[in-house]
Amino acid sequence: MTKNLTSLLFKNLRRVGKAQQTQGRKLFKSLLTQSLRAPVVKTAKAKVAKTVRTAAVKTLKLVKPPALKTAKAAKPRLKPVALAPQLTALPGSWKKAFFTLPGTGLSPAGRMQYWLYLPSGMATAPRQLVVMLHGCKQTATDFATSTRMNQLAERKGFAVLYPQQSQTSDPNRCWHWYKRATQQGLGDVNLIAHLVRQVQARHQLDASRTYVAGLSAGAGLAAILALQHPDLFAAVGLHSAPVFGTSDSPMSGFSVMQQGSGMTYRQTAQEFLAEKPEFPGIPVMLIHGKSDAVVRRINVDHLATQFEIIDAPFITSTTPVERSYAGRNGGRSPRHSYKTLTHYAGRKPRLVKCEIDALGHAWSGGDGSLDYSEPKGPDATLLMWSFFSTQQRLKKALKKPPALVMVKA
Repeated sequence: MTKNLTSLLFKNLRRVGKAQQTQGRKLFKSLLTQSLRAPVVKTAKAKVAKTVRTAAVKTLKLVKPPALKTAKAAKPRLKPVALAPQLTALPGSWKKAFFTLPGTGLSPAGRMQYWLYLPSGMATAPRQLVVMLHGCKQTATDFATSTRMNQLAERKGFAVLYPQQSQTSDPNRCWHWYKRATQQGLGDVNLIAHLVRQVQARHQLDASRTYVAGLSAGAGLAAILALQHPDLFAAVGLHSAPVFGTSDSPMSGFSVMQQGSGMTYRQTAQEFLAEKPEFPGIPVMLIHGKSDAVVRRINVDHLATQFEIIDAPFITSTTPVERSYAGRNGGRSPRHSYKTLTHYAGRKPRLVKCEIDALGHAWSGGDGSLDYSEPKGPDATLLMWSFFSTQQRLKKALKKPPALVMVKA
């Protein structure tokens, strides 16, 4: 009996390991944009093959045309259509719009689609804003459904903005966090920063209480946004994020996701401070699954060290406060066990590192019907909002919006 149970356990572990490896390979392929793929060379042989394939298809159409049409139509490109009612059922305003940088026309580099949720009811003061950045192979509506951030926004009274990466910029909707130009504030970072300012002004949102959060590639971009625009964001939340600033290509980005950044992560943080000696600091919450095989947990260790260096002038606690939370398998809110390490600035949490047992590459406590979303808690959405709601950017740190940057990444 014992031998049979042991054998079954090892078989299950092998199955889970293979599934995580497959998921990692898929995300790695997502990093390879169209611009990095070698062009197809058209040869006489290729033309012959194309002719043969065309003839074969025509033959099949003569034999069973209805079957071919049905098979082609049975593969919808995006999943979130069936999930849209979960978002539109809320009493607040849920709308899609486009933002275009002045002077860029309809160029993809200067244009971005986004979704905005504004809660119902009259606001007695300017609302807070949370900017949410999806991961690879996700859309804005996927991420809104997965995280349930709109439902929390309706209860708490804050607005939520979801920028969406276009398939023109990246076929898998990945944000290019691994590019040097992006890390320097160009490309997607520049575009989103100006989008946020426009949304703040148009809807009279609180510029001192705007936050940014993301998952995976979205978390990688969120970190860059917070570091490049500290006057714009009061805090940042990073779920399953890669190390900041230590890659310059999809290949090196994948290496970081799997192995961290070796010894360069400390140097990167120190160089960042040397370039920005007046950096006002940024409160950070880091959430990571211990079983993440796509962006491995060494990344959260390196990120925590980077932000300890960057926020050192503001951290007043000599050692972090450690808290442990037991898991629950039953009841209304089952959850994995998890642990937090918190550095404080006075009485406010400044840097929180949260590691969740048995969680893979997925948003903790999310909608389990979507990829990269784990229904079992803790609820990452609530954890991040609880952290954000204690943070506010000081008025003296707020600056005039920078001039529009037209450089294409």
